[in-house]
Amino acid sequence: MSISFLTDNPTKLLKDFKKKIDDGEVVTWSYDKDGDFTHAPDQWKNKAWLKPTEEADRLRFNIIGSNKYELTWTIYSVYHGRFMEAMIRHCRALYTVARSPSKPTDNDAKPVSD
Repeated sequence: MSISFLTDNPTKLLKDFKKKIDDGEVVTWSYDKDGDFTHAPDQWKNKAWLKPTEEADRLRFNIIGSNKYELTWTIYSVYHGRFMEAMIRHCRALYTVARSPSKPTDNDAKPVSD
């Protein structure tokens, strides 16, 4: 379980974040046709993706590596930290707790050393 946001309504949280991207309120993240998120600044774009999964009590995001770039600890930490920052800034009323482990779990891509 990579990043998770405890919430009573994971569908609403996901839709709200996507709407804020669509409306231009969140400019540092984008999502693709599969619904996976990438960090939008040129330095980080498409170096990894965060794949959402709705569960009964949470919205979970697992990191997916790129075929073009090695997933480093730097990329892993930037994606996790900045995504949590964006959710706190823009969607804090829709969840109660955010969690991010220091290391990848079973469904995450594994970073290589920097």
